[in-house]
Amino acid sequence: MTEQKNYFPENFLWGGAVAANQCEGAYLEDGKGLSPVDILPDVHHGRWDALMKPKETLNQDYGFYPSHESIDFYHRYKEDIALMAEMGFKTFRTSICWARIFPNGDDKVPNEAGLKFYDDLFDECLKYGIEPLVTIQHFDTPLALMEKYNGWADRRLIDFYVNYAEVVYKRYKNKVKYWLTFNEINMILHIPFFGGGMDLTNVENKQQVKYQAAHHQLVASAKATKLGHEINPDFKIGCMLAAGSTYPNTCDPKDVWAALQADREGYFFIDVQARGYYPSYSKRFFRENQVELQIEAGDLEVLKENTVDFISFSYYSSRLASGQPKNEDQTAGNVFATLKNPYLDASEWGWQIDPLGLRVTMNTIYDRYQKPLFIVENGLGAKDVVEADGSINDDYRIAYHRDHVREMNEAIGDGVECLGYTTWGCIDLVSAGSGEMDKRYGFIYVDRDNEGKGTLQRSKKKSFDWYQKVIASNGQDIN
Repeated sequence: MTEQKNYFPENFLWGGAVAANQCEGAYLEDGKGLSPVDILPDVHHGRWDALMKPKETLNQDYGFYPSHESIDFYHRYKEDIALMAEMGFKTFRTSICWARIFPNGDDKVPNEAGLKFYDDLFDECLKYGIEPLVTIQHFDTPLALMEKYNGWADRRLIDFYVNYAEVVYKRYKNKVKYWLTFNEINMILHIPFFGGGMDLTNVENKQQVKYQAAHHQLVASAKATKLGHEINPDFKIGCMLAAGSTYPNTCDPKDVWAALQADREGYFFIDVQARGYYPSYSKRFFRENQVELQIEAGDLEVLKENTVDFISFSYYSSRLASGQPKNEDQTAGNVFATLKNPYLDASEWGWQIDPLGLRVTMNTIYDRYQKPLFIVENGLGAKDVVEADGSINDDYRIAYHRDHVREMNEAIGDGVECLGYTTWGCIDLVSAGSGEMDKRYGFIYVDRDNEGKGTLQRSKKKSFDWYQKVIASNGQDIN
């Protein structure tokens, strides 16, 4: 048997990823304003339903809100960064909470306490030689902007966002090199409350509002990209897509066409951010869905002139599409419902596992844009068992990551330029969609349950040592 060749470049950025709204806690501490996640309940109160009905959520008292303390990263980050350094992290992806910097989103003066927290966090990373990778907005539009403007449906949010980006760029220009403007920007179409701080409950033409809001985010992203490059020409600024190639259910041309259309829905955003203009196929879609974008003077020019430096994406699974009008054999995914692929296994939450799909996705995106890629989310949510001796034998997680790292290596061997790989939820955190702690992704276990009980003590899982070995060998030793 021929030994697999290692294609990872010497400067490959191995690490892990979290989001402020899923780990920090301290939801009103040091002047922070409310974020959308702060009004969402736990899994027992139907978190997903609440996520889709934000107006009703605003008026509910659920008693327990997982985000309010979360895993208390706000106070325990030094301990957590030390554990990441022990694993050998080269990079750590996190986000800045907009409402920590501007509690209402449109404030005139930033909150110094919030700025200082991220100063301290990034300093702690740099102390260990860990490169911060920072998402400017990770499903974290300040709640006040939803209540006052209906979020990104209002064009005024462009200026609020750019002002916020300018403040954090200038503050951290010597500490942060890698930036992402928006997390999973295509999710504004699927979860507009999280993705855009919008309530569309009583909106008749939802497509009109969602795509207009998307235009506002795309213009804001381009303006922030321009501004970042002016503040520090060494900045590397990327976009971020919830990715996963869509396969046709059969070789029926109708299925092939359905799969192509499904992929285009996400690529629409990256076409603009990476190429600098709206794709040709969007014209027909807008016409047939009564979408008329309000594009102001200068918008198209700023999009054209300020494309991103690299393309980052989350990958959890591939998807499957059918052109037939009815096919109800569906499974869960990262928000996306998809047909069940009979050739794939699935996680406890129904997310199908397709390592080769990562190689397919990487090749597809790189062929399309010819810009460096960065895999910034990939992981397995599972229920972990703490044994009597305190050990956590998560061989299933090791197997998941081993298979994905192997296919990532092959994609790089195919000629795909890839900057790095940050596993999702490198430390256990609150699930965004369900509000659970039982759905764990981390190499580091956090003693906290779905009801918010536990000591918050951190402990290493078996996968901790495995990932440490992977990083130390630059992807050579994955067994």
